Amino acid sequence: MFLSRTLPRRHFLRTILAGSIAPAFVRGRGLNEKIDLAFIGVGGRGRSNLSEVEKLGDNVVALCDVNQQNLDAAYQKHQGAQTFTDFRKLYEDFKSFDAVVVSTPEHVHAFATMPALRMKKHVYSEKPLTHSVWEARMIREAAREAKVATQMGTQIHAGTNYRRVVELVRSGAIGPVRECHVWVSRAWGLQSEEAAKRNKDIVFVTERPREAQTPPPHLNWDLWVGPAPERAFNEVYFPGPKWYRWWDFGSGTMSDLGSHWNDLPFWALDLDAPQTIEAAGPPAHPEIAPASMSATYEYAARGSHPALKLTWHQGESKPAILAEGKIPLWGNGVLFIGDKGMLLADYSKHVLLPEKQFEGFVPPAPTIPDSIGHHAEWVRACKTGEPTTCNFDYSGALTEANHLGNVAYRVGKKITWDAEKLEVPGVPEAARIIRREYRKGWSLV
Repeated sequence: MFLSRTLPRRHFLRTILAGSIAPAFVRGRGLNEKIDLAFIGVGGRGRSNLSEVEKLGDNVVALCDVNQQNLDAAYQKHQGAQTFTDFRKLYEDFKSFDAVVVSTPEHVHAFATMPALRMKKHVYSEKPLTHSVWEARMIREAAREAKVATQMGTQIHAGTNYRRVVELVRSGAIGPVRECHVWVSRAWGLQSEEAAKRNKDIVFVTERPREAQTPPPHLNWDLWVGPAPERAFNEVYFPGPKWYRWWDFGSGTMSDLGSHWNDLPFWALDLDAPQTIEAAGPPAHPEIAPASMSATYEYAARGSHPALKLTWHQGESKPAILAEGKIPLWGNGVLFIGDKGMLLADYSKHVLLPEKQFEGFVPPAPTIPDSIGHHAEWVRACKTGEPTTCNFDYSGALTEANHLGNVAYRVGKKITWDAEKLEVPGVPEAARIIRREYRKGWSLV
């Protein structure tokens, strides 16, 4: 018996709330009219986002980066744009642009995004949406109130393969899904030197360096640190993505690649807030995220979906069914285990298992339209008010869940999540991870 192929009402409403109503100053614009864009962070991912968005033909009017080399390179291509080192200065002239693209390191995402939402500017932000659970909730709520076009940079969400997988799961091809495994091979973070070499980590470090080095002359280190606790410059933090292993600046692989890989079950199974989370791995380090770990989430039944156990595996942690060779040995993947079979997927391909059982299977007719492009989706939404697929309500919930895996890991306990109160009952030490204190002079509220 096939399940409904329509978009679940809760997911549909969540999408509409966050992405479908453009502010008055843009509403009614035609697709051929240009919008004025500001870019915060123009190196690394920012350089890529700038390249993708500028192909669409709109106006690049402001550039901001704490790294003067990045800023100079971007300005060479957009010499009519204003330039800034501090994004707070950029927002002082907020009437000069319509939309913002945020591509800073993770710990600054919320701070660069929140002013735009309060000024009712459209926002595209790199993943993960925020550095903490509390920040994700604040951004979700601000986006709902602003009613602007928002999109998190989970570019693979626009791929056709993910769409076909979502349709297969929702069609009931493998029956109700009660178990899911997600694994990624990247192993960056705290590990032995031997493991770091084996896993091709980009830097090996096991403690905060005691040596204070002089920052490069082109880098404003104080602004780079931003709201994080103050610390001296060292090359183990910069340039990116070295910083992402440090809890003060990032959240490790869980929130980074989790934004892409957990997105698929989140979408296909209409997930939101988990009930419980339990993590496993080496003892938590106070400064550095682990290279390898796992986190198991339990979700309540949702509409036509039964209760679900989803396990995230990163680095050298693998699901038993993969390690035992019972499914194809893919380096990265998402495995949906249903009552009538299994579905294995990665970014570009998928297969129904056991393959012999599904010989001659005819997939359902596509119901999710192919994307016009992840960045193009957002720009079109800025102009027309049409919804985006990774708006801040959807991606904010995904970000909250990913961060909760790290919360459980860092406190070393199975936790029960009170999504309404943003609390872990009975585990007071979780509060400082869910919402941290900021450096003097920085506030999100």
